[in-house]
Amino acid sequence: MQTAAGVVLGESAPVTVRVDRWRAGLPPDAWPDSLPASGEIWRHDVFAVAEAYRAGLASARQLLTAVLVWGYGPIGYGPWRATRSLDADPEGKRLAYALEEVSTPESDEAALGAAYRRFAHRDHARLPWLGPGLFTKVLYVVGYRRGVGGVQPLILDRVVAGLLPAEAGVGRRDGWSSEVWLAYLRWAAEQASIRGIESDAVEMALRSGR
Repeated sequence: MQTAAGVVLGESAPVTVRVDRWRAGLPPDAWPDSLPASGEIWRHDVFAVAEAYRAGLASARQLLTAVLVWGYGPIGYGPWRATRSLDADPEGKRLAYALEEVSTPESDEAALGAAYRRFAHRDHARLPWLGPGLFTKVLYVVGYRRGVGGVQPLILDRVVAGLLPAEAGVGRRDGWSSEVWLAYLRWAAEQASIRGIESDAVEMALRSGR
């Protein structure tokens, strides 16, 4: 859910980064100019890049950069790791291949599972330093359809995994399969329906202890 200003409800604060440091370390073609120059990155800023990607107005590499800037935040090794991921896919073809299943409004569970497996499989679109905790962020911002309900792509990282109840079907290790991810998405969709909120609000409530 979003406010009139576009801020996702449940998100209490932006991620703050040093834009000059990030831009200095990344390939120039990979930087999405729509990211705030202030370095205060909200979820809706990353969603805006994903929307531009689906419309053909941003590249897969720019999308990945937006997610990684948001995902790593002020962590010092973030730009270095992001560059390693980008360098392994200089034309963004592997990223585009991984995302084609979730880039249309008709994405379903089968499409979500296929996209997850493409990111996870070494022979498909797996990139260095891009494990489930990060590539599910990519799938989330590209594939989430607000206001639709049902099973939606969500972030699954070690923080979320450590907070989930047993009935969500997720262990605390970070080598999750696509089936485990989908089980979590089904659980979140059920919780969202019961509580009358968006599925990603369930994820944000976990992080904030609500």
